[in-house]
Amino acid sequence: MELYIRVKNGQTVGHPIVGDNFREAFPDVDTNNLPSEFARFTRVEAPIPGVYEVYEGVQYQLQDDGSCKDVHSMRDMTANEKTDKQDKVKALWEQDGGPESWVFNEETCSFDPPTPRPDDGKNYQWDENTTSWVEIS
Repeated sequence: MELYIRVKNGQTVGHPIVGDNFREAFPDVDTNNLPSEFARFTRVEAPIPGVYEVYEGVQYQLQDDGSCKDVHSMRDMTANEKTDKQDKVKALWEQDGGPESWVFNEETCSFDPPTPRPDDGKNYQWDENTTSWVEIS
């Protein structure tokens, strides 16, 4: 996707503009030879936060070549945020009646069965009475 952004005093102004809209709004600007008040913009997909990461947001950053792009910020959760998230997952598990035999996995912040689901291409459901996977026909 072709995007442009306005630049004033070395800082981006507003948000990226789609190429067709840019040409309509600024018909006298040659997109092949942009004046210093505009820059080509590259959209960068936001990363998917890990289990214990927080997405902080995006900023538009001018590059050495005069273009601009998205720069996303992530951070690790604080110890309190991590504990709060774990407590919410555990409370929801209990509220929803998750199987009692399953064990909380701190690394993934989720519950794991005592034995892994068979990986043979068949469909299974968990049977808490026998604490085992039962094939669904």
